Amino acid sequence: MVGCVGSLYGSVERLDGTYVQLGASKDALLHPSVLSPAASSKSSLLGLPAPPSPQAKTFYRCSMQCNCYNGGSLFGAPGGRSSNCRTYMTDSCGTHCPSCNNQMTTPFTVVTSAGSGGQAAAGESGKGFVQGIVTYTVMDDLTVTPMSSISSITLLNTLAVRDLAALQEKTVQLGYDKGLEILKASLQSKTVLTDVFLK
Repeated sequence: MVGCVGSLYGSVERLDGTYVQLGASKDALLHPSVLSPAASSKSSLLGLPAPPSPQAKTFYRCSMQCNCYNGGSLFGAPGGRSSNCRTYMTDSCGTHCPSCNNQMTTPFTVVTSAGSGGQAAAGESGKGFVQGIVTYTVMDDLTVTPMSSISSITLLNTLAVRDLAALQEKTVQLGYDKGLEILKASLQSKTVLTDVFLK
């Protein structure tokens, strides 16, 4: 691949699954799909086959009709069954309720908090793909690796840094325009961060 897109792709491919957010998939990063104006359906950004689209999860609750609760037993419930069956749910239809042993077949409706609507989904998508508690190193060629003391020392040795006083810290602002500059540079150069932030 031209530039350093291959380095970025390879580092994401090698990233251990423990660093990926629960519910997120590296496949969505490695095989992104975009809506092309020229195509009527989704097509892959790099011409690769699109990953299967995730299905909405359905949950089930106990099919027993719980009318009301009074002192540990239900009115109208044979055997005075506990209302605890209302507190259980499963993702497998037909599972037996731990409280009353009845089959859990009634679809469970998940209600979002008031006023969240589509904002909840947008907030979830804004979380990203990797674990937020981990710090990552992004190299000049856009290779991404989890940062640790050992990896930092190894990096200094790899770059043949002998005098730590020669190192400089630089804080940069990353916005839409800089993002476009990084994208453009990544298709042309192997020293993207130097080209964009230290011209």
